Amino acid sequence: MKTTLVIFGITGHLAQHKLLPALANIIEAGDVGELSIIGVSRREVEQYQVLGDHHHQLAGTTSLFQMDLTNGDEYQRLRDYIGAGEDEQVLFYLSVPPESAAGIIENLGQAGLNTPRNKLLLEKPFGTDLMSAQAMIDHTANHFDETQVYRIDHYLAKEMAQNIVMFRATNAIFRHLWSREYVDRIEVIALESNDIEGRAAFYEQTGALRDIVQGHLMQLLALTLSDIPDQLNWDSLPGLRLMALESVQPADPAKSVHAQYEGYAQEVNNTESVVETFVSLQLESTDPHWQGVPLALTTGKALNRKKTEVRVYFKRTHEAQSNCLIFKIQPDEGIQIDLLTKKAGYEREVEHQKLSYMYPSDTRLPEAYEQVLVDAITGQKSLFASSGEVLRAWEILAPLQSAWRADTSIQMYAKGSKARDIIDAATN
Repeated sequence: MKTTLVIFGITGHLAQHKLLPALANIIEAGDVGELSIIGVSRREVEQYQVLGDHHHQLAGTTSLFQMDLTNGDEYQRLRDYIGAGEDEQVLFYLSVPPESAAGIIENLGQAGLNTPRNKLLLEKPFGTDLMSAQAMIDHTANHFDETQVYRIDHYLAKEMAQNIVMFRATNAIFRHLWSREYVDRIEVIALESNDIEGRAAFYEQTGALRDIVQGHLMQLLALTLSDIPDQLNWDSLPGLRLMALESVQPADPAKSVHAQYEGYAQEVNNTESVVETFVSLQLESTDPHWQGVPLALTTGKALNRKKTEVRVYFKRTHEAQSNCLIFKIQPDEGIQIDLLTKKAGYEREVEHQKLSYMYPSDTRLPEAYEQVLVDAITGQKSLFASSGEVLRAWEILAPLQSAWRADTSIQMYAKGSKARDIIDAATN
């Protein structure tokens, strides 16, 4: 089937740094059939300016279309320009600010660009709270069926995030241990050493809870808690993730920490800002498999190191035992098990070792956005967030949002701090 990918916001940061490089690799691999790209821009630009370093790979398949995104009549002109036949599909990728998405969706629907063979790709954030997320979902449903909507959380498409599912489904040792009977606690962390890097307006409107926890960390937690059947069916994953989230109870503000790094207020030119750049919370599940197991989510900026990991700690019979399994999402993607072994020599001494798997150095791992685009083109929805998942995540976090809105103070931490130190400072 021929596919036309229409990218709204072709000149934006996401398209330039993620989508176009991903498309260049996809076209070079040649695994998605006939693909053409239409870049939509509000201003007139030259193709070589837009495509940049990827001009050689994409020039032959890419054209540019200038239009006023707020003018409904312009979408009829876009429809004529696309000129899709009955056996062709059109993907509309909204790489635009959230405040622009609703109008584009409505105009696409009114122009008849929402036929069943067409798909809508949406970037997070999916609302700013439960009410706005529900309103956005309802608005989208007025113009596109849920089967046509692909909500992108690129963390789900990362190679090691997918490996959480594969690892659990295909390794008998850990499959039998994957429950409260053997697991002591689970931690999902996304730590960054960089600060907001000049994105003042974005971060003041978003904060760490909305930016990272609601989507990325909740989805990784859902993958970890999901009841994976013996016969793995990837198409069932969104439903399994939703079932896992439905058992996770709303967050308790008393078991959460929100903090801001020193100097943030000056960077955003708002000395009264209480926007959080660090969040840590502990959740609980009522699922019989996980009841009583602490579920910790932590993220923050301007910390001492960068890493995204899922850590599963198994129960120990005594304190000297090792017990940690780590899914390293980024960087240095891999799986690691902490071990204690006998140190070589005459003495019976113990030393700490790591049993780990990493992809061979010559293996090219597809970028997350490559996987996202390929799956959208081929109609595979396992790595996209359903409306139910989005709403349940907001329901879980709603008590935190409510409590923090009423709090006019925020804990501070120095740049380069350790996450553990920030948590300890708040709880001691």
